[in-house]
Amino acid sequence: MKLRAKGLGLLLLLVLLALCSTIDVSEARRGKHWRPRSSPSSSQLKKGKGKKSTSHRQHGSNRPSSKPPVSSTPSPGAGKGNQNPYQPSPSPTPSAPVNPSPSPANGSRHSSPKPPPSCGTGHQQPSQPPPPALPPPPATQGAVFNVVDFGAKGDGVTDDTKAFEGAWAAACKQGASTVLVPPELEFLVGPISFSGPYCKPNIIFQLEGTILAPTSAKAWGSGLLQWLEFTKLNGIVIQGNGIINGRGQQWWTYANPEDEDDDDAYDVELERMPQIKPTALRFYGSFNVVVAGITIVNSSQCHLKFDNCQGVMVHDMTISSPENSLNTDGIHLQNSKDVSIHHTNMACGDDCISIQTGCSNINIHNVNCGPGHGISIGGLGRDNTKACVSNVTVRDVNMLRTMNGVRIKTWQGGVGLVQDIRFSNIQVSEVQTPIIIDQFYCDKSTCRNQTSAVAVSGVQYENIRGTFTIKPVHFACSDSLPCSGISLTGVQLRPVQVPHYHLNNPFCWQAFGELYTPTVPPISCLQIGKPAGNNLQTYNDIC
Repeated sequence: MKLRAKGLGLLLLLVLLALCSTIDVSEARRGKHWRPRSSPSSSQLKKGKGKKSTSHRQHGSNRPSSKPPVSSTPSPGAGKGNQNPYQPSPSPTPSAPVNPSPSPANGSRHSSPKPPPSCGTGHQQPSQPPPPALPPPPATQGAVFNVVDFGAKGDGVTDDTKAFEGAWAAACKQGASTVLVPPELEFLVGPISFSGPYCKPNIIFQLEGTILAPTSAKAWGSGLLQWLEFTKLNGIVIQGNGIINGRGQQWWTYANPEDEDDDDAYDVELERMPQIKPTALRFYGSFNVVVAGITIVNSSQCHLKFDNCQGVMVHDMTISSPENSLNTDGIHLQNSKDVSIHHTNMACGDDCISIQTGCSNINIHNVNCGPGHGISIGGLGRDNTKACVSNVTVRDVNMLRTMNGVRIKTWQGGVGLVQDIRFSNIQVSEVQTPIIIDQFYCDKSTCRNQTSAVAVSGVQYENIRGTFTIKPVHFACSDSLPCSGISLTGVQLRPVQVPHYHLNNPFCWQAFGELYTPTVPPISCLQIGKPAGNNLQTYNDIC
């Protein structure tokens, strides 16, 4: 009996040992399955002591993001990034909790598999990251008010002015919304004002179709200063791939013999048009204005104008009218501040860009100009008025067959000051006179000589290069207030002989400054230093 009992006990002991061995192997296999692949070894932990962790602990931190929030208001000079900075940002949403799981976005090449249930383990698998937020739609925001839904026909014949007014009124009341002018349609629109100040801010005018100006004299009455006007608004954006067609042929005082439509009826209608010609697109008294992507063609007068505006961005647009269309400036600035104009093509019958009194902090770059009259500051001080312009930069500009390059022009008899002007990296090709300061500007047959003048001080010319057809440099400054602080660096201008044009040497009169590098041709007429007895007041004292 004793032997049987011992044998039975030994058998039970062996069975118990076998069962324990099976449990250990199972648990070992299970543990191998859930252990994270990126778990550091004990030796790695010893080496990394005292340093910031780059494992899951870092991904799981609740540290706030260092990226600043995207502003919904475009600021002049803002650079381009992955998100369009000229689109208002979507409404902020509650921030999702920071997810510690590695993802391709933060550099991990794999994700950990889900663990099976385990007992007594201290490891917890991180949850999967939410899908990335989609960017806002590129064209619209908020409610969309399609002009077609308000009765616009878009056939190019029916007057759609009322429909545009209705869509605007709805967007104006809503705010942070979009007025849509759909593609592949032509909308005949008469003189119209999209106005505040009671409009809610941040309205997008999404122009994808074509807006046509009326060609009948009756639509204009005795004459208007503008055709499409946006006034007293905050955060107004006009963008898209559409066209504003001013159909200025009905106003211009020339006849094109090659135009098949140039018949007697055209001439009769031309005689009936009022003498006051409208600007195609005008902004007045507005803040944070963006004009992007659109095309403006054949305005009867100026194509795009900004009066009393602050915070203006114009980019990636096209302006076009014939070279012999009178007074068809591309962009006209007056009493406006903090303006950026870039990546824009302009061909017109007057100044590509005209900068008038009251303008400051103007940045123009990456612009193509030609044909036209170049980029001008002025004319300033007409009819003995006060004029002030400061802090203007024009750089990285191409000019082709323009009348002038970069120009400052003032009338005799005015008062004020033009100060801190920089013209840099200007490429000119067959430009009549690339560099001009003219304090004797006169667009009449005769002008009376006067002693007072709008002073010009602190003008830099850097890397002005290319070819001219009449004169490389023309500095005609006032006897009573000579030009001061003119600096020339890297100016290289070579003549191109053009029939009927007589080449002239550089001209200077009462112009003072410095030559920092030799110029081509030599501008020996510039007087080095400062004018004697010239106690020029500061800009703040005068303006």
